[in-house]
Amino acid sequence: MRRKLERFKLKLIRYRRIWLPRRIRKLKIVSRHPFAVPVITFAVLLVVSAVVVVLLNRYDTPASNAYVVIISHDHIEQTVPSREPTVGTLLAKLHITLGQGDVVEPSLTTRINQDKFRINIYRAVPVAIVDGTNTTFTFSAATTPRAIAEQAGISLYPEDELTTSPTSNFVSQQAVGETVTIKRSVPISLILYGVPTVTRTHSDTVGQMLAEKHIVLRNGDTVQPVANTPITANQQIFILHKGTKIATSTQPIPAPVQTINDPTLTVGTSAVRQQGSPGVLLITYQVDEKTGAQTQLQSVQLQPPVTEIIAKGTAPVPVSSNLAAWLAELRDCESGGNYQDDTGNGYYGAYQFSVGTWDTLGTGYATANLAPPSVQDEAIVKNTNRSGAGLAGQNPGCYYRTGISAFPPSQ
Repeated sequence: MRRKLERFKLKLIRYRRIWLPRRIRKLKIVSRHPFAVPVITFAVLLVVSAVVVVLLNRYDTPASNAYVVIISHDHIEQTVPSREPTVGTLLAKLHITLGQGDVVEPSLTTRINQDKFRINIYRAVPVAIVDGTNTTFTFSAATTPRAIAEQAGISLYPEDELTTSPTSNFVSQQAVGETVTIKRSVPISLILYGVPTVTRTHSDTVGQMLAEKHIVLRNGDTVQPVANTPITANQQIFILHKGTKIATSTQPIPAPVQTINDPTLTVGTSAVRQQGSPGVLLITYQVDEKTGAQTQLQSVQLQPPVTEIIAKGTAPVPVSSNLAAWLAELRDCESGGNYQDDTGNGYYGAYQFSVGTWDTLGTGYATANLAPPSVQDEAIVKNTNRSGAGLAGQNPGCYYRTGISAFPPSQ
C-alpha cells in the first residue's frame, strides 16, 4: 500500500513539473494566432444560441395543439390555455380533484382538439336511494335515477321502475338532493308451450301480465292459473296448446338512444348520461310435424331494453386555425396531398372519398380524383360539417394523428 502511494506521488509531481507546463505553453502559442480569438468566440456563441433555441421551443413557442379550454366547476368558469391531450390530464395538471359521485362531461378520456373546448364538472350532492326496506345514502351528480342507483353500485333489472322526488326532510333523510325510489319488479317463471323462461313483471294479476308481455291467447291456448290470479314472486304460469310441437328462438331488442342537445358542451363532443342495454325477445313457433313448417305463435318481450341517453354538444366552435392549414394537414395525412390519388383501394382524391360518400355531395364528378382541387376542398368541408362528430367520427385516424380540430375553421 505504501509503495502504491509513493508511485502516485511521483506521478503527480511529474505531471505538475513537466506535463502541465507543456500544455500551458501550447495554449499560449495557439492563443497568439490571429484567428484564435474569433474562432473560440464563434464556437461559444454557437453553443449559447443552440441552448436558447431549445429553451424557447420548449417553453415559449406555442404548440400546434395548444387550445383555449373553458372549465365550469364549483360555480366558476375558468378559461385556460392548454397543451394537454385529454380532459383527465388537464384536470390533473390544474389540480382539480373529483369527489365521490362527481360527473365530468365529456369523459376524462376525451381528447382536447379545438379552441373554446368546454369541460363541465358537476359536483355530487347527498342523495337517498330507497330500495324497499333498505335506504342507501350516497353522493351523486348523475342526471337520471337509474344512473344514480348504478353509480351507487346498486344492481338493477331493466323492468325495475325508478322515480325521483325532492327531499322533504333534510335531517331524517340525510339528503339535500333528490330521493330515488326503486320499485322492484317480481320474478316469475313463464312456461310458454312447454318452454320454461324467467322474466319479471310489475303486474298484479296473471291477466295483466299477459297484456304487459303482449301475449295473446289464440284458439286452443289455455293459461294456468286463470287470468284473475294474483301474481306472486317466482310463480309458475303456463301457456298451453294441446297437441302442438313448439320451437323457440330469442332475438335481441336494440336499446333505444335518446339524444339531448346540450349548449354547454362543445360541438363534436358528447357524454353518456345513462347507459343503455338491449332487451330480449322470445319467439315461439308451432311446428307442423309432417312438413316441418313453422307458424309463429307468440312474441314475448322477456326483458325490455333500457334507453341510452346521450348529451350532444351544440356550443359553436370558433376558428381555431386557418382553413387552408387545416385542409393541408388533413390532405397530407390522407393522401400525401395528392388530389389525383387513385391507389385502387376504393378511395379517391386528396381526402380519400369513397364513391358512395362522394355521390351524396353532388359535385358532378364520378370520383373525387377527377374533380379539381377547389371542388375537393369544398366537398371535405361540407362532408365534415354535416357529421355530428366531425373528423372524430369520420376519420379518427387522421384526426388523432394530426391533432387538428374536429370541424374545419370557418375561414
